[in-house]
Amino acid sequence: MRPTDRKYATSHEWAKIDGDTILVGITDFAIEELSSGNTSDLVYCDLPDVGRILENGETFGEIESVKAVADLNTPIAGEVVEINVEMEEHLELMTEDPWGKGWLVRIKPSGDDMGALMDAAGYDAHISTPH
Repeated sequence: MRPTDRKYATSHEWAKIDGDTILVGITDFAIEELSSGNTSDLVYCDLPDVGRILENGETFGEIESVKAVADLNTPIAGEVVEINVEMEEHLELMTEDPWGKGWLVRIKPSGDDMGALMDAAGYDAHISTPH
């Protein structure tokens, strides 16, 4: 079961309120699709610079595995106030702990986009429906 303390985007990112900022990461489903469960299959993650202003849905980086490259899209608008520098050298954190240590960016939101995102049950339904 996915955590219920965050919201989910159809593009497989999650957003969790953390004080006056929002942590953003990618879901276990997205990681599995990219890596087929092999942590060594994730080879590169490109994250934005701190200070970058993002619009809701904007691509802010990419993650690369040996089989695919996927865009990272922000589920909320705001300013990047921190990136998880551990990701540069330790991509396995995404597969080992996608809900905690595997976060990607911290955003100071500029609006209230969280209401447009899915809860855990909605995301589970979304990924179980053929597209």
